[in-house]
Amino acid sequence: MTDDVTYRLDNSVAWLTINRPDACNSLNQAVRDGLFDGLRRFNADDDAKVLVLTGTGDKAFCAGGDLKEMADAALGVPPVNFVPQIGRNIEVDKPTIAAVNGSALGGGFLLAQTCDLCVASSTARFGISEVKIGRGSPWAAPLSWLIPPRVAMEMVLTGEALSAQRALEVGFVNRVVEPAELHDAAQGLAEQIAANAPLSVRAGRKTVRLSAEMPLSSAFERAEAIWEPAYLSDDAQEGMAAFRDKRRPVWTGH
Repeated sequence: MTDDVTYRLDNSVAWLTINRPDACNSLNQAVRDGLFDGLRRFNADDDAKVLVLTGTGDKAFCAGGDLKEMADAALGVPPVNFVPQIGRNIEVDKPTIAAVNGSALGGGFLLAQTCDLCVASSTARFGISEVKIGRGSPWAAPLSWLIPPRVAMEMVLTGEALSAQRALEVGFVNRVVEPAELHDAAQGLAEQIAANAPLSVRAGRKTVRLSAEMPLSSAFERAEAIWEPAYLSDDAQEGMAAFRDKRRPVWTGH
Protein backbone atom coordinates (compact mmCIF):
# COMPACT_ATOMS: atom_id res chain seq x y z
CA MET A 1 0.00 0.00 0.00
CA THR A 2 0.99 3.67 -0.44
CA ASP A 3 0.00 6.92 1.23
CA ASP A 4 -2.15 7.61 -1.83
CA VAL A 5 -4.28 4.48 -1.29
CA THR A 6 -5.41 3.22 2.11
CA TYR A 7 -6.88 -0.12 3.22
CA ARG A 8 -8.84 -0.74 6.40
CA LEU A 9 -11.20 -3.44 7.65
CA ASP A 10 -14.54 -2.67 9.30
CA ASN A 11 -16.71 -5.62 10.37
CA SER A 12 -15.71 -7.92 7.48
CA VAL A 13 -15.80 -5.00 5.00
CA ALA A 14 -12.51 -3.84 3.45
CA TRP A 15 -12.43 -0.15 2.51
CA LEU A 16 -9.96 0.66 -0.28
CA THR A 17 -9.69 4.45 -0.55
CA ILE A 18 -7.95 6.63 -3.12
CA ASN A 19 -6.39 9.41 -1.07
CA ARG A 20 -5.38 12.22 -3.46
CA PRO A 21 -8.19 14.73 -2.89
CA ASP A 22 -6.03 17.70 -3.97
CA ALA A 23 -5.68 16.02 -7.39
CA CYS A 24 -9.31 14.86 -7.58
CA ASN A 25 -8.10 11.34 -6.68
CA SER A 26 -6.62 10.99 -10.16
CA LEU A 27 -4.74 7.86 -11.16
CA ASN A 28 -1.03 8.55 -10.96
CA GLN A 29 1.47 5.68 -10.75
CA ALA A 30 1.32 5.55 -6.94
CA VAL A 31 -2.47 5.28 -6.95
CA ARG A 32 -2.51 2.63 -9.66
CA ASP A 33 0.08 0.55 -7.80
CA GLY A 34 -1.81 1.04 -4.56
CA LEU A 35 -5.07 -0.17 -6.08
CA PHE A 36 -3.45 -3.34 -7.40
CA ASP A 37 -1.83 -3.92 -3.99
CA GLY A 38 -5.12 -3.29 -2.21
CA LEU A 39 -7.03 -5.75 -4.36
CA ARG A 40 -4.36 -8.39 -3.81
CA ARG A 41 -4.52 -7.73 -0.07
CA PHE A 42 -8.31 -8.11 -0.18
CA ASN A 43 -7.95 -11.43 -2.00
CA ALA A 44 -5.60 -12.71 0.71
CA ASP A 45 -7.56 -11.29 3.65
CA ASP A 46 -9.79 -14.09 4.96
CA ASP A 47 -11.49 -11.67 7.34
CA ALA A 48 -12.60 -9.43 4.45
CA LYS A 49 -15.82 -10.63 2.83
CA VAL A 50 -16.68 -7.57 0.69
CA LEU A 51 -14.61 -4.67 -0.62
CA VAL A 52 -15.77 -1.06 -0.93
CA LEU A 53 -13.79 1.21 -3.25
CA THR A 54 -14.10 4.95 -2.72
CA GLY A 55 -12.20 8.25 -2.79
CA THR A 56 -11.31 10.82 -0.14
CA GLY A 57 -13.43 13.98 0.00
CA ASP A 58 -16.73 14.86 -1.61
CA LYS A 59 -15.53 16.36 -4.90
CA ALA A 60 -14.24 13.34 -6.79
CA PHE A 61 -14.42 9.58 -6.53
CA CYS A 62 -11.71 9.52 -9.20
CA ALA A 63 -11.34 12.03 -12.03
CA GLY A 64 -9.47 9.53 -14.23
CA GLY A 65 -5.87 9.38 -15.31
CA ASP A 66 -3.33 11.92 -14.11
CA LEU A 67 -3.05 13.84 -17.38
CA LYS A 68 0.05 15.75 -16.27
CA GLU A 69 1.90 12.51 -15.58
CA MET A 70 0.58 10.97 -18.80
CA ALA A 71 1.66 14.01 -20.84
CA ASP A 72 5.14 13.99 -19.29
CA ALA A 73 5.47 10.31 -20.21
CA ALA A 74 4.05 10.91 -23.72
CA LEU A 75 1.78 7.94 -23.04
CA GLY A 76 0.53 6.15 -26.14
CA VAL A 77 -1.48 2.96 -25.81
CA PRO A 78 -1.72 2.15 -22.08
CA PRO A 79 -0.58 -1.35 -21.14
CA VAL A 80 -3.31 -3.81 -20.18
CA ASN A 81 -2.31 -3.54 -16.53
CA PHE A 82 -2.35 0.28 -16.49
CA VAL A 83 -5.44 0.42 -14.23
CA PRO A 84 -6.97 -2.50 -12.28
CA GLN A 85 -9.84 -4.09 -14.21
CA ILE A 86 -11.37 -6.93 -12.25
CA GLY A 87 -11.81 -9.95 -14.47
CA ARG A 88 -9.36 -8.65 -17.07
CA ASN A 89 -6.00 -7.96 -15.47
CA ILE A 90 -6.69 -9.03 -11.88
CA GLU A 91 -9.00 -11.71 -10.52
CA VAL A 92 -11.16 -11.03 -7.49
CA ASP A 93 -13.63 -13.72 -6.41
CA LYS A 94 -15.35 -11.77 -3.62
CA PRO A 95 -17.94 -8.99 -4.09
CA THR A 96 -16.89 -5.38 -4.68
CA ILE A 97 -18.86 -2.15 -4.29
CA ALA A 98 -18.02 1.31 -5.65
CA ALA A 99 -19.02 4.06 -3.21
CA VAL A 100 -18.97 7.03 -5.57
CA ASN A 101 -18.62 10.28 -3.64
CA GLY A 102 -18.22 12.71 -6.56
CA SER A 103 -17.05 12.73 -10.15
CA ALA A 104 -16.19 9.35 -11.68
CA LEU A 105 -14.69 10.26 -15.04
CA GLY A 106 -12.54 8.33 -17.51
CA GLY A 107 -10.49 5.88 -15.49
CA GLY A 108 -12.67 6.68 -12.49
CA PHE A 109 -15.69 5.51 -14.45
CA LEU A 110 -13.70 2.39 -15.33
CA LEU A 111 -13.19 1.67 -11.61
CA ALA A 112 -16.90 2.12 -10.87
CA GLN A 113 -17.80 -0.07 -13.86
CA THR A 114 -15.49 -2.90 -12.81
CA CYS A 115 -17.06 -3.20 -9.35
CA ASP A 116 -20.03 -5.54 -8.90
CA LEU A 117 -22.32 -2.92 -7.33
CA CYS A 118 -22.42 0.87 -7.10
CA VAL A 119 -23.76 3.18 -4.40
CA ALA A 120 -23.58 6.87 -5.31
CA SER A 121 -23.84 10.20 -3.59
CA SER A 122 -26.53 12.43 -5.06
CA THR A 123 -23.69 14.73 -6.18
CA ALA A 124 -21.90 12.01 -8.15
CA ARG A 125 -21.32 12.27 -11.91
CA PHE A 126 -20.36 9.48 -14.30
CA GLY A 127 -18.63 10.12 -17.61
CA ILE A 128 -16.45 8.55 -20.28
CA SER A 129 -14.61 11.75 -21.11
CA GLU A 130 -11.85 10.37 -23.36
CA VAL A 131 -13.28 11.81 -26.58
CA LYS A 132 -12.77 15.30 -25.15
CA ILE A 133 -9.00 14.79 -24.92
CA GLY A 134 -8.40 12.48 -27.87
CA ARG A 135 -7.82 9.38 -25.77
CA GLY A 136 -9.48 5.95 -25.88
CA SER A 137 -11.87 3.88 -23.78
CA PRO A 138 -11.53 0.24 -24.88
CA TRP A 139 -12.42 -0.73 -21.32
CA ALA A 140 -15.98 0.50 -22.01
CA ALA A 141 -16.63 -2.64 -24.11
CA PRO A 142 -18.78 -4.25 -21.35
CA LEU A 143 -20.86 -1.10 -20.86
CA SER A 144 -23.72 -2.08 -23.18
CA TRP A 145 -24.22 -5.16 -20.97
CA LEU A 146 -24.65 -2.90 -17.93
CA ILE A 147 -26.86 -0.16 -19.40
CA PRO A 148 -28.99 0.26 -22.56
CA PRO A 149 -26.80 0.34 -25.69
CA ARG A 150 -28.19 3.71 -26.83
CA VAL A 151 -27.20 5.28 -23.51
CA ALA A 152 -23.76 3.68 -23.69
CA MET A 153 -23.33 4.98 -27.24
CA GLU A 154 -24.26 8.52 -26.20
CA MET A 155 -21.79 8.45 -23.32
CA VAL A 156 -18.91 7.21 -25.48
CA LEU A 157 -19.58 9.64 -28.36
CA THR A 158 -20.37 12.83 -26.43
CA GLY A 159 -18.16 12.51 -23.38
CA GLU A 160 -20.93 14.11 -21.34
CA ALA A 161 -21.45 12.89 -17.79
CA LEU A 162 -24.58 11.32 -16.32
CA SER A 163 -25.99 12.61 -13.05
CA ALA A 164 -26.32 10.17 -10.17
CA GLN A 165 -30.09 10.07 -10.69
CA ARG A 166 -29.75 9.36 -14.41
CA ALA A 167 -27.17 6.65 -13.69
CA LEU A 168 -29.69 5.09 -11.30
CA GLU A 169 -32.46 5.27 -13.92
CA VAL A 170 -30.41 3.45 -16.56
CA GLY A 171 -29.24 0.78 -14.12
CA PHE A 172 -25.57 1.67 -13.66
CA VAL A 173 -26.09 2.63 -10.02
CA ASN A 174 -27.86 0.50 -7.42
CA ARG A 175 -28.65 3.22 -4.88
CA VAL A 176 -28.39 7.00 -4.61
CA VAL A 177 -28.11 8.61 -1.18
CA GLU A 178 -27.26 12.00 0.24
CA PRO A 179 -23.51 12.67 0.59
CA ALA A 180 -23.52 12.33 4.37
CA GLU A 181 -25.19 8.92 4.09
CA LEU A 182 -22.84 7.38 1.52
CA HIS A 183 -20.46 5.63 3.91
CA ASP A 184 -23.22 4.07 6.00
CA ALA A 185 -25.19 3.03 2.90
CA ALA A 186 -22.19 1.27 1.36
CA GLN A 187 -21.20 -0.29 4.67
CA GLY A 188 -24.75 -1.53 5.25
CA LEU A 189 -25.01 -3.07 1.78
CA ALA A 190 -21.61 -4.72 2.21
CA GLU A 191 -22.54 -6.14 5.62
CA GLN A 192 -25.80 -7.49 4.19
CA ILE A 193 -23.77 -9.42 1.60
CA ALA A 194 -21.08 -10.46 4.10
CA ALA A 195 -23.74 -12.05 6.34
CA ASN A 196 -24.66 -14.57 3.63
CA ALA A 197 -23.11 -17.96 2.89
CA PRO A 198 -19.75 -17.17 1.25
CA LEU A 199 -19.79 -20.03 -1.26
CA SER A 200 -23.28 -19.05 -2.42
CA VAL A 201 -22.27 -15.40 -2.70
CA ARG A 202 -19.24 -16.24 -4.86
CA ALA A 203 -21.21 -18.63 -7.07
CA GLY A 204 -24.00 -16.08 -7.52
CA ARG A 205 -21.50 -13.41 -8.49
CA LYS A 206 -20.05 -15.68 -11.19
CA THR A 207 -23.47 -16.74 -12.48
CA VAL A 208 -24.83 -13.24 -13.16
CA ARG A 209 -22.34 -12.56 -15.94
CA LEU A 210 -22.62 -15.89 -17.75
CA SER A 211 -25.32 -14.91 -20.26
CA ALA A 212 -23.18 -11.95 -21.35
CA GLU A 213 -20.32 -14.30 -22.19
CA MET A 214 -21.98 -17.35 -23.79
CA PRO A 215 -25.26 -18.67 -25.27
CA LEU A 216 -28.02 -19.28 -22.74
CA SER A 217 -27.89 -23.08 -23.06
CA SER A 218 -24.17 -23.02 -22.32
CA ALA A 219 -24.72 -20.55 -19.48
CA PHE A 220 -27.14 -22.98 -17.79
CA GLU A 221 -24.59 -25.79 -18.03
CA ARG A 222 -21.82 -23.63 -16.66
CA ALA A 223 -24.08 -22.37 -13.84
CA GLU A 224 -24.79 -25.94 -12.73
CA ALA A 225 -21.06 -26.58 -12.45
CA ILE A 226 -20.48 -23.32 -10.58
CA TRP A 227 -23.21 -24.04 -8.03
CA GLU A 228 -22.49 -27.74 -7.41
CA PRO A 229 -19.80 -27.10 -4.74
CA ALA A 230 -22.23 -24.80 -2.90
CA TYR A 231 -24.98 -27.42 -2.95
CA LEU A 232 -22.56 -30.06 -1.61
CA SER A 233 -20.97 -27.84 1.04
CA ASP A 234 -21.22 -28.04 4.81
CA ASP A 235 -22.72 -24.55 4.69
CA ALA A 236 -25.67 -25.79 2.62
CA GLN A 237 -26.51 -28.28 5.37
CA GLU A 238 -25.89 -25.64 8.03
CA GLY A 239 -28.26 -23.20 6.36
CA MET A 240 -31.13 -25.68 6.27
CA ALA A 241 -30.46 -26.85 9.83
CA ALA A 242 -30.37 -23.27 11.11
CA PHE A 243 -33.73 -22.55 9.46
CA ARG A 244 -35.18 -25.71 11.02
CA ASP A 245 -33.78 -24.87 14.44
CA LYS A 246 -34.77 -21.19 14.23
CA ARG A 247 -31.23 -19.91 14.82
CA ARG A 248 -28.67 -17.86 12.97
CA PRO A 249 -26.42 -19.96 10.68
CA VAL A 250 -22.70 -20.16 11.33
CA TRP A 251 -20.89 -20.16 8.00
CA THR A 252 -17.49 -21.80 7.54
CA GLY A 253 -17.04 -21.36 3.80
CA HIS A 254 -16.74 -25.13 3.40
